[in-house]
This record gives sequence, C-alpha cells and structure tokens, in this order.
Amino acid sequence: LLLRWRRRRGLWRKVKEARQRQERSLVQMEMAVRRFREQHPSVNMISILSLPLPELSKKLRDGSLPPEHVFYAYVGKALQIATETNCITEYLQESETQVRKAKLTGKLGLLYGVPVSIKDSIDCQGHDSTLGFIKNLNKPAAEDSVVVQVLRRQGAIPFVKTNVPQSLISYDCKNLIFGQTFNPLLYTRSPGGSSGGEGALVGGGGSILGFGTDVGGSLRFPAAFCGICALKPTGNRLSKKGITSGVLGQKAVAAAVGPMAKDVESLALCMRALLCEDMFDLDSTVPPLPFNEEVYSSTQPLRIGYYETDFFTMPSPAMRRAVRETKQLLEDAGHTLVPFELTNVDYVIFNFCVRGMFADGAASFLKTFKGELEKSSMGLFFWLAKSPHWLKTVLSWIAKPFVPRFSSIIRSMRANTVDEVWSLHCEIEEFCHQFIAQWKKLNLDVMLCPMLGPALGIGYPGKLSVAVSYTMLYNALDFPTGVVPVTMVTDEDEEKLKGYQGYFRDWWDRTLAKAFRGSVGLPVAVQCVALPWQEELCLRFMKEVETL
Repeated sequence: LLLRWRRRRGLWRKVKEARQRQERSLVQMEMAVRRFREQHPSVNMISILSLPLPELSKKLRDGSLPPEHVFYAYVGKALQIATETNCITEYLQESETQVRKAKLTGKLGLLYGVPVSIKDSIDCQGHDSTLGFIKNLNKPAAEDSVVVQVLRRQGAIPFVKTNVPQSLISYDCKNLIFGQTFNPLLYTRSPGGSSGGEGALVGGGGSILGFGTDVGGSLRFPAAFCGICALKPTGNRLSKKGITSGVLGQKAVAAAVGPMAKDVESLALCMRALLCEDMFDLDSTVPPLPFNEEVYSSTQPLRIGYYETDFFTMPSPAMRRAVRETKQLLEDAGHTLVPFELTNVDYVIFNFCVRGMFADGAASFLKTFKGELEKSSMGLFFWLAKSPHWLKTVLSWIAKPFVPRFSSIIRSMRANTVDEVWSLHCEIEEFCHQFIAQWKKLNLDVMLCPMLGPALGIGYPGKLSVAVSYTMLYNALDFPTGVVPVTMVTDEDEEKLKGYQGYFRDWWDRTLAKAFRGSVGLPVAVQCVALPWQEELCLRFMKEVETL
C-alpha cells in the first residue's frame, strides 16, 4: 500500500510539473507578444489575422508582410483562444528563433513564414508526445516527424502543440494532465477529437493551419464541431513516420495524418507543399505522387453519389438537411447526383472497426493505460476488455434480445487467433473491392455523405462511441474524406429533434437525442469522399461544395 501511495504521489507530481510547464508556455507567449507590440506599435494585427492562407502566404513570399508580424499576430490570437478553450499544451519557444532566421534563408518554400499548430501525438524535436498519458511526460522526441520536417523545409513555423484525449481513441478532448478542451463556438460543447486542440485553435482563429491524425474521425469530428474544414487523406498519402497512434500495429482500420484550416483552398495549398520531393525522400514508403493540379482545378461537371443516412446512427434533422440542401445546390450547378445504397454498416462497425482495432481482446490498448492514474471515463470499456472470454460470450448472449448493439460490441472485443485476424483482413479487403465495384457501376466521381453534428455536449462523446459510424466507415475503406461546414442548426431543426428516436431505440439513441439538443446556430458539415489516392479530386469536390 505504501509503495502504491508513493507511486501515485510521484505521478501526481509529474502532472503538476506538466501543468506548470503549460502555464509557463502561456506566460512565454504573452511576454513575447508584449515585447513585439512595444517594439512595433503600428502593426495592424487584426488585418493580418483576417487574411486567408493563400493571400497571407503570397504576401509573405513577395515580402510585403514580414514573417515576424504574422508570427506574433498568431501567437497573440493563439494565446487568447488557449485561455478561453484550454487547447494548447506547449509553446515551441524555438519558433521565435526560426522566425528571426526565416529572412536569412534564400529559398522561399510554399509555406514560407506561415505559423502552424501541431497535434500532441505528432513528434516535434525536444517536445513530449504524451497522448494524454503521464508515462509519456518528460520523454522529448529525438527528432521531428517527417511531416514536421517537410513543413519546416517549406518555410512553415510550427509554434504550438495542442491537446488530445487520453489514448486518442475518443472524439472528445480531455486527459488527466492538461484537462478538458472546450469548443470555441460554445464552451459547453466538445471541440471533437482526438485532434480537438487543433479544432478549437483553428476554429477560434488562433492558428491558420493545423495538423492532426484520424483513425475513426479524429480530424473530421473537430472540424465539423468547430465549423472548419479538414482533409483525411488515404492512409499512406502523407508520411506517418514519427507519429504515435492510439493502438500500435493494428492494420484493420487505416490511420491518416492531415491538415485542418478555415477553407478548402488552404488545405489544397498545404497538400501542394507537403507532396514534394522532400517527403518522398524522407519516407520512401510514401508513394511519390506530387499534387495533381489538373484534377484540382478542373471544372468538369461531376457525377456524385449521395446518401442521407447509414441506417445505423439516425442523422439529426440538421445533418439530413445539410445533405439535402447541398445535393440541391450541386444539381442546380449542373452536377449529376445519384442515390447510393449503403448496407451492413452495423457489420462494418462491429466486425471490421471494433473487432479490427481490438483484435487482441484490447490487450495492447489496455497495456497503454498500465500505471496511469485514472481510467474513469472508460470504466465500462475497461471492465469489458478485462473480462474473460467466457464471460464476454455469456454477456453478449444475455444482452442480445434487449440491447443488440451492446451485445455486438462485447462479442467484437474478444481475443482472436492469428488465422482469425488474417481472415478478417481478407474480409475487409473484399468489402473494399465490393464497395468500389458498386461505386464504379454507378460511374461515380465522388460521394456526398452526412457528418455527425452539431457539436455534442462535453462528456457525451465518451458515452456515444457508436456514433462514429459515419466517419469510421472511410477509415475501414481507407478512402480520402474531407469535411466542409455547410449550414447551421435552425429552430425548425430543433423542433424536429423532438421526434428523434433512432433506429435501435436503445440507451445510445436516447443519449444521442439529448446530446444534439439546444444547438441552434451551431455549424453542421457534410463529408466529401473520393476513391483511394484521389485527394485532389476530393479537394476539388470540397471546393465546389464550399463555393455553393
């Protein structure tokens, strides 16, 4: 008992030190901005912050805007948003040196002088990548991840790291070290996750370009909840070297790293910058596909598949309306829209996603929590994961008639043999080929799909893991998918929500109805999907949706 008490005290000491470091970071930002303002009282910070990224980068490159002016304008704004939402975990103070040196480099990259924010789990040399775990504190990364190296070579200036939920396997944004991050649009709402700190910072205007990761919607939830755009590319289009994932080694559900920004043009500029020789040179496992300008700038009418529901998570009235209105606008603009029949999403979620990610009975996932202080937010999950195989079987059988979805989750969390995992991988591959065959039969270019929204209240995502169905489907398929905000919740949507019952009418459906309530004025997005490696077409479609 004494040993345990001492260990706990040691852990709490580490937490306290990390929080003090976080506070010091904000003080350093404040002092840096104050110093700059005293030396340059005439710089109009507000006009700098109002520039969209393509325009800002143009001014930086042609010399009409000095990098320091842009840098300190964003440090100031980021500090404000961090104070309001608790989204920043660390200030990368060496970025101040990088800004000073920026003018001395002869080569101006595509992102010259652009300050960028980085998710906690993406390695930046000399800084922790905690994933919200105490055991990962005081273990600074030995080198930059490939994405960060390429950003630096393109002239970008990584200046902060942002908050995540513990383990990343969540679409909220809270951990025991840095606490809860809040949605900048409404503080009682979640910013989404796991790239929640990025969503809050970019959504609040404190960063013009952010980077996150996505294994079930972790770029798309924060973008949708905070009213911004994001692109989840095909898993291997951008390098994941130097990026830690929530469940190491699992290959059933594809993770991806991608950008978040206020508009689509910014995402395109970012992809142009990243898909360069440096990226392919630093990580030769990434296919050397430079950005295809022709596809992105094409104006040919598109053939677009669409669906309003996946028949697993009933869409909120605003989600349904978002797809309908976008479909109408696209048709009016001369595009062809074709209904797409989605089937067996429940099977995909339970059998491919849950079973695929926790094929070892969640043993490696549980191992990451070993020696940590608190697991309360995932209490039931832990209890289930630790239960012996026979108990899972019995519970699944008992629960099936009353709560079929809960029964399926229990069944999906048992440990698999190696040949079962292999046949699961075969099944996922087969499903992907069938999905593409259906897509090709309809002769589609892209697909328009719902995106979960509006932003759920804080604490709700943890209770509603089943609601990842709209996003996680495209991790199982490994298709590039982007999010674009298209509308806001209206009084009429709120009224219609009173009749929301869900497809299963279980505890999850009732909880989701509650989580959607009271959201008038909050943004709602749609997902834009393309076939693997077609990021440029995906962005072109997103741009079309955004323009309309």
